[in-house]
Amino acid sequence: MKIDLVHLTKRFFYALDFRPLHQKQIVTAKSVLSEPEFALWSSMRLGDKRHSLKVLARFSALLPQASVAERRAVLLHDVGKLQSDLGILMRVVATIIGPRNARLAAYHDHERIGATMLKKIGSEEQTYRLVGADFSADSDPTSSMANTLAALRRADKI
Repeated sequence: MKIDLVHLTKRFFYALDFRPLHQKQIVTAKSVLSEPEFALWSSMRLGDKRHSLKVLARFSALLPQASVAERRAVLLHDVGKLQSDLGILMRVVATIIGPRNARLAAYHDHERIGATMLKKIGSEEQTYRLVGADFSADSDPTSSMANTLAALRRADKI
């Protein structure tokens, strides 16, 4: 497993910002997400919500023609981290030592878990497949899903 220390350091210090979201940020999320998705997004940790909004802004600049389903996936790309219920320091530990127990494994498997959560609440297929990075059935690496996931991952690299 390759660890990107610069990325992790930025994410760590960014997660220490405990100021409440501005109403405009909440309105942005609400305008993109369905009602059940917004409820799920609202249950995420403050740092994850703030991060998702930043990633959405970067993603929108990279892929301005993105569909609503794709933008939903961007806002919810870390929703599976809810299951592990790890705080900031334990996330650092999980990243360094790997999936040594159920909670750490859930943290590492957050994409698949998030996709399952979204499927259960009725999200569009494109949304939960992007969150889960699940499009192995698409044989073309230049497919729309692959391009969208690449843009999401670039936007996520803060």
